[in-house]
Amino acid sequence: MTVANNVLELIGETPVVRINHLDTGPCELFIKLESQNPGGSIKDRIGLKMIEDAEQAGRIGPGSVLVEGTAGNTGLGLALVAAQKGYRLILVIPDKMSREKISNLRAMGAEVVLTRSDVAKGHPEYYQDLAKRLAQETDGGYFINQFGNPANPKAHEEVTGPEIWRQMDENLDAIVLGVGSSGTVTGLSKYFSRTAPRLELVLADPVGSILAEYINEGTLSEKSSTWLVEGIGEDFLPVISDFSRVATAYAISDRESFEAGRELLRKEGILAGSSSGTLLAAALRYCQSQTEPKRVLTFACDTGNKYLSKMYNDYWMRDLGFIDQQRHDDLRDLIARPYDSHDTVVVGPEEPLANAYTRMKLYDVSQLPVIDDNEIVGIIDESDLLVAVYENQDCFSEPVSSAMVSDLTVIDVNADVADLMPIFARDYVAIVKRQGRFLGLITRVDFLNYLRRRSDC
Repeated sequence: MTVANNVLELIGETPVVRINHLDTGPCELFIKLESQNPGGSIKDRIGLKMIEDAEQAGRIGPGSVLVEGTAGNTGLGLALVAAQKGYRLILVIPDKMSREKISNLRAMGAEVVLTRSDVAKGHPEYYQDLAKRLAQETDGGYFINQFGNPANPKAHEEVTGPEIWRQMDENLDAIVLGVGSSGTVTGLSKYFSRTAPRLELVLADPVGSILAEYINEGTLSEKSSTWLVEGIGEDFLPVISDFSRVATAYAISDRESFEAGRELLRKEGILAGSSSGTLLAAALRYCQSQTEPKRVLTFACDTGNKYLSKMYNDYWMRDLGFIDQQRHDDLRDLIARPYDSHDTVVVGPEEPLANAYTRMKLYDVSQLPVIDDNEIVGIIDESDLLVAVYENQDCFSEPVSSAMVSDLTVIDVNADVADLMPIFARDYVAIVKRQGRFLGLITRVDFLNYLRRRSDC
């Protein structure tokens, strides 16, 4: 096709690429770039199928309001299709989702309702239960229900499966996949049970989800814990799920998932999301455990553009303990953005206040150290800036020195951690020095991140 009639015609026929620079044991590993769908994920396929099947069945039409609970990518697929077909779309999303996904959804015209990610099915604020209730309370509302919608696995049985088999020249031994709504595993199970019954399906599951234990041990836990990887893992068995052909599952930690995803970008040039890191880590484990050559395929489920503020952000990774830092056993261990490594966002005393405002916004910080000739001479925070420009917005052109605080509260790098609390109680940030040299700032959030990394909960 040279010219598509609309963006929906671009869904599917995503490329497959060989993994060349990672340790795949005796196996050949391939990755199918579902990130190349127009909405950026594999969920474009089911978004189109679920809406068109509902139209054909007469369940929705002009004036219908589509409602769904989603971890993000199904929402993006639905938003893509709904916008083209003229439907209003309401999406209920757990609050652990990346800001890029939420901004993307809103930019596509979807109405986003954020809800808690720490509650289980049956709780009124659980994202699926809340979505179902909103659909019932909305005039013309229709609950898509990806977890119970037969059109979800049908998309993969009728389209994704045949596409993979054709692209791999009907020569494939195993597929490593994840489970969110379970549409992919169920649809591919049905297709390959007829087409290639000896092909293995291998599950990649986040640590905290109940699915790996269910596959490997046959026990269905009533409890799950939280995980940070988005879009896969469950605390229940979806109605449409069929795991009968899944013989092996690997439980992959958040850390291993994020590290694998970042390595995929460094080594193979593929920018993929957090769940893709989970799948890749499981695929590498599977490949390395084999004693004979096999051809194995996994997925880049979505694009990593939606995770630039998370797994591809060194500060976020460091704050959560996913990037190891050199330990000093002093207050340097609490400084998130050290000055010596040029990580500290600073401003000069003669720069205009507008520059300080711009950097606070750009780097999402509330205060900036004022540096002159490599020495800290002041600090300016949002309150200082607000007081300076409130009555005269032209003051944005005034120098930072006119609004900064120069009476600084300094703490020595060897001070006790407990000495930070009186500083925070006065609404200050801690300015850390060693032998008179500025090392960096410690904020309340930095302290909380430090305590969270040290906790077992």
